[in-house]
Amino acid sequence: MTRPLILVDPAPRTLDAILRPRTRTRLEAVADLVIHEDGPMPDAVVDQHLPRAAIVMGQTALDADRLARAPHLRAVMNVETNFLDNVDYAACFARGIHVLTPGGAFAEVVAETALAIAIDLARGIGAADRAMRAGREAYGLEGNAGAFRFAGSTVGIIGYGDLGRAFHALLAPFRCEVIVHDPWVPDYVLEKAGCRPVALDHLLATARVIAVFAGVTAENTGFLDRTRLGMIRSGSVFVLMSRAAVVDFPALIDLVRAGRFRAGTDVFPEEPVPPDDPVRGLDGMLLSAHRAGALPDALHEIGEQAVADIELILRGLPPMVCRRAQPETVGRMRSKPVAAT
Repeated sequence: MTRPLILVDPAPRTLDAILRPRTRTRLEAVADLVIHEDGPMPDAVVDQHLPRAAIVMGQTALDADRLARAPHLRAVMNVETNFLDNVDYAACFARGIHVLTPGGAFAEVVAETALAIAIDLARGIGAADRAMRAGREAYGLEGNAGAFRFAGSTVGIIGYGDLGRAFHALLAPFRCEVIVHDPWVPDYVLEKAGCRPVALDHLLATARVIAVFAGVTAENTGFLDRTRLGMIRSGSVFVLMSRAAVVDFPALIDLVRAGRFRAGTDVFPEEPVPPDDPVRGLDGMLLSAHRAGALPDALHEIGEQAVADIELILRGLPPMVCRRAQPETVGRMRSKPVAAT
């Protein structure tokens, strides 16, 4: 009996980065692998093996013509963790080909960083450290000017997908009131999770801590514009963890510079950030170089999720772990390739 074939085209990832040895052994046990890790798989290699392929594991371009030459294809598994625009999703949906990504792999580690940034900004920990190193420290109450207690504060979450839910789970010990804005999630789901669904403007004006996990779509680029950022209550904390494109970044810099609120960000409009970017010298802004999810554990989670669903699919069962591309939403996403992590 011929074994299934998996085309492994994971760049910018590598199998060693995302698969523990035991996980790779599981993958090799269920299929033959054609692997190319030195950049994107050459077209000649893709076209040679597509007629036999059951799974494409990677970021391979798959237009309608190419998909038509893959009669046995059951799933496309994007291990970069985005739904990119190089796949003909309509053709996949028409054929019943699953398009999947283990996008939730980064949720817990990103949420952990978001919590750390929020507490740091609320209590002024990083700022106090920098002041003391520069000989400008203040002691006692004077050293806590502008600080507030994180526990018991109202926390607003913008975007209640994998990241937002993971962040919410970490808030449990702090007894925070949690308010959420996400137009793609029904109130029923938010209320069952113990959140209070609210309008965006209400969240911005009310929350003491605001955490942004919203992905970029065709409708929401720059939706946190100067007007909306101006609604944030004075002295609050604003944490940006998803994509810089959802925010008017120059307006964010202006408002932080003016002392309206403090902010932290793990993402930037241009990465790497230019050496002369004004954000580097901005007091009141805690900077993280897009590193929140870059841990070996998170990368291994990509592999665990991907292989778990591949095993199911090759047994003739539906995937249960990874996020599926949905006809109603995938065309509205604005994902872009990420650098190697």
